[in-house]
Amino acid sequence: MSLLETAGLTVTFGGKRAVDSLNLSVDQGQLVGLIGPNGAGKTTTIDALTGFVPSQGRISFDGDEISSLSSTLRARRGLGRTWQSSELFDDLTVMENLQVAAERLRFGGFLRDLVKPRNDDVSELRSILDSLDLGETAEQLPTELSHGQRKLVGVARALAASPKLVCMDEPAAGLDTEESQALGRRIRSVVEGGRSVLLIDHDMGLVLTICDYLYVLDFGQLIAEGTPAEIRNNDQVITAYLGERHATTEPHGSTGD
Repeated sequence: MSLLETAGLTVTFGGKRAVDSLNLSVDQGQLVGLIGPNGAGKTTTIDALTGFVPSQGRISFDGDEISSLSSTLRARRGLGRTWQSSELFDDLTVMENLQVAAERLRFGGFLRDLVKPRNDDVSELRSILDSLDLGETAEQLPTELSHGQRKLVGVARALAASPKLVCMDEPAAGLDTEESQALGRRIRSVVEGGRSVLLIDHDMGLVLTICDYLYVLDFGQLIAEGTPAEIRNNDQVITAYLGERHATTEPHGSTGD
């Protein structure tokens, strides 16, 4: 049974279908990529899955239908996400940022947690930081970190809520080649640690290297799915998105969203 599965997922804005009858699935322990050109509907898909925009169709998570649940209830069931921007609290330390993320779903005291996070047992949170090579940043403020480290802290925040699946929205945006490759290794370690990931990113070198399976959107419609090797050599994908040079080479780069 798939951990996450959609059937006919559709999102409409002003009469225009941003996502059109999308069927996708993510299995336990799988890293799945969702790619496509600008305006393809990738972020809208994650917004729909996590309950931040209304949608039609069926969304199943961990064996249950969640289509009617709020974003908070979906998160409490273990469906987490990151955002394109870092969304960090710059006046809190890295560890405090994780404490807020861990507690806001458990206790609901969001404003209270901003003032004084209550999670005194930080061993699990420290393990998350260590797994992402962020252990030395625990007592630093986000403003003291590099752009790449801030992106990783965003991933750590999502993991702090103990999700079963994390939807990652362009975590490599703005990173250079070396930082992107390091991020890819960290994302793979997240999956190898037992969590599942649905990844959006424009860095084709990243997604074609680390993903187990890929879905390709164009104008809100699914135009292809398969392994990275199958997607790399799919003529429809090459025409719509990748460009001829990607058919025979291992690509790296960003096209924007």
